[in-house]
Amino acid sequence: MEPKELLERMKRNKGPVIVDVRTGLEFRRGHICGAHHAPTWKIFLGLAKLPADRGTELVVTCEHGPRAQIAQKILHGRGYHNVTLLSGHMAGWRRSGMPVVK
Repeated sequence: MEPKELLERMKRNKGPVIVDVRTGLEFRRGHICGAHHAPTWKIFLGLAKLPADRGTELVVTCEHGPRAQIAQKILHGRGYHNVTLLSGHMAGWRRSGMPVVK
């Protein structure tokens, strides 16, 4: 999903669940408003708090992409079938001038 599309949907309260798979330190330094912090390792171990409805639309992001791609595969394996990646991830989000919260 492109950053502009995500931001527009968030403004209309039609946004997907944003799953930020970065470390706690990275998340605290700045994340997308409303993002759920679920590090990749917690998803892998089944410890992340995720929507019970496996049809919920999820957008996964990390800093540059690899962790988000791993998380997406794990989520698909756990039955989440509506999972996309944020284009450009958090680095791209910030480069685009999109808002972050701390």
